Amino acid sequence: MTSDSEKYWYNLKTGEVEKGYESPAVDRAGPFETAEEAARAPEIMRERSRAWAEEEAREDS
Repeated sequence: MTSDSEKYWYNLKTGEVEKGYESPAVDRAGPFETAEEAARAPEIMRERSRAWAEEEAREDS
């Protein structure tokens, strides 16, 4: 198993993919297994947020 310090992160400030802990935690999203997955971080976060909102709406019904 790869440690998080060796995985890929998406820098929320710069929009760049980073490997390891290059930026402060508050500026990072991840970890991701691949650089390609990290590059899709904004899309992945939108998909997950939409799924969580749908799940909450179903639970509230």
